[in-house]
Amino acid sequence: MLRRFSVSMEADLIDQFDAFIRARGYENRSEAIRDLFRKEFVQETWEMDGEVAGVITLAYDHHQPQLQQKITEIQHEGHELITAVTHVHMDHDNCLEAVIVKGRA
Repeated sequence: MLRRFSVSMEADLIDQFDAFIRARGYENRSEAIRDLFRKEFVQETWEMDGEVAGVITLAYDHHQPQLQQKITEIQHEGHELITAVTHVHMDHDNCLEAVIVKGRA
């Protein structure tokens, strides 16, 4: 069930909001406001729950000089956040890595 409410804002803030709506392709202000509310509530929930998990996906040409070494260094620096790493050879030149991470939001 949808409920209506009104909001008063300065004209320049409304202009910025309308530009935001156009840039993101929203149909109307209500749709954009709903998404902003949801985003804020999700952020608040993450901060309250504390721990989250995610996947960082890397696709790269392994022939790039020093790239594999740099990726390994970064993973070692963040080892306390990394749960697992899966490395896949996509073809002769390209690799894909899925880095599974877990930590505070």
